[in-house]
Amino acid sequence: PLLRLRGIQSGSDIVIVFLRHRDLILSPVDPTSTLPSRLSRTMVRGIALLAALPAMTAAFVAPAVSTASSKSAAPAFVPMPESDLPSVCASTTGLSAMLSQTELPEKLYIPKEKEMPKVLGGLQIGLRKLVVITGASSGLGAACAETLTKTGRYFVILAVRDVEKMKKVAQDRGFPKGSYLPMKLELGNLQSVRDFVANLKAFKSARPLNNLICNAAVYKPTDPEPAWTDDGFEMSMGVNHLGHFLLVNLLLDDMKKAKNARVCIVGSITGNTNTVGGGLVYPQADLGKLQGLEQGGRNPIAMADGKPFFGAKAYKDAKVCNMMTVSELHRRYHETTGIVFSSMYPGCIAETALFREKRQWFRKLFPLFMKYVTGGYVDEKEAGDRLAQVIDDPQCNKSNVYWSWNGGAQTVGRWSADGKPRGAGGSGGEIFENTQSDAVRDLPTAIKMWEVSAKAVGLSEKEICKDVDPAAL
Repeated sequence: PLLRLRGIQSGSDIVIVFLRHRDLILSPVDPTSTLPSRLSRTMVRGIALLAALPAMTAAFVAPAVSTASSKSAAPAFVPMPESDLPSVCASTTGLSAMLSQTELPEKLYIPKEKEMPKVLGGLQIGLRKLVVITGASSGLGAACAETLTKTGRYFVILAVRDVEKMKKVAQDRGFPKGSYLPMKLELGNLQSVRDFVANLKAFKSARPLNNLICNAAVYKPTDPEPAWTDDGFEMSMGVNHLGHFLLVNLLLDDMKKAKNARVCIVGSITGNTNTVGGGLVYPQADLGKLQGLEQGGRNPIAMADGKPFFGAKAYKDAKVCNMMTVSELHRRYHETTGIVFSSMYPGCIAETALFREKRQWFRKLFPLFMKYVTGGYVDEKEAGDRLAQVIDDPQCNKSNVYWSWNGGAQTVGRWSADGKPRGAGGSGGEIFENTQSDAVRDLPTAIKMWEVSAKAVGLSEKEICKDVDPAAL
């Protein structure tokens, strides 16, 4: 039953405590109050209970009997008539509604808690090239960062969600001291992207950025319902494509000042329908006519083509947009800025955290399948070396290329004399210029993708790089 605790008073405010189904709620509740998203329900209740403890203690003390005729003191607890309850608590549904008011939706990024900018970065960078890697705290990004920092030729900005985690990863992997700096970046929040760019510019001062590697990605193939970014975009499209789309555009004016600047956006065979993984594995990537993004692409619109949510396809669609973005960047800005824009497929890193949403049996068997059946397997270190090569190797100084190794996964691997499958994009082989699918190279769709993406992320006239190749207009 619902109970009312009488006698609690603070100034002129009466605090009423409702107990039901083991839930503690302090009423009245201010639904506009801001609570740090990291506080759990238990912590919120505990803090509220401690705050109310003095008044609650006083309530349990029976008032003094002033007359002899008084038979007994009023009990601390009395049943509360339902008519006295606030209307929001008149039912279990109402009580749940009140509870939901005390728990604000968890945010990926809280602007008022943004990272303070570092300064005097020029002294740390020295004569080394400056490179930014997104998603550097695990998998491909961490392996690439390790390779680049250990060359001694690069100072690496590790753009990550969790700075403290990144510090530990860098220490565990043996990144040379003084060769890197973790910086906060939440690609699922457009304000965080803008804050990151501001902090980066404050750190490096007049020193231009030489290289940008857009690697971070989320993959949610088993989710029955979409997850949403802070800005209301479906998570795969919002993080993998739109967050990176904004990041690259905000850094173009700076990167054009650097000599031999390069931008690499990591692609995937799953977004290319001319590969085994993209053409034969259901579902195929298909942007349609971009109806979903054209309508803004925000909740409840979950897919680029405006159709119902399909987690595996959402990832593939985002990868198509990644590779189209590279082509459009090249078409619009390569001739006028000299920046080299490219994409790449590193091979199938079957143990990567990208597959953390998959079932346990899949995570155990998938690496064996890719290694001994398809031949697409590559370990994390080799994949990291491949991504670093696209940034570092002189032969990769060519724009609008989709780089691959060992056949590029356009066929199932063929057994070779050394007992390992060849030709499926897996371990070994030399780098080469791969061919993208017709869908990725569809110019009218790519142009429309660029326009609706720019509108979706709110790219302003001030933020747009003005050095557009006249031939691209």
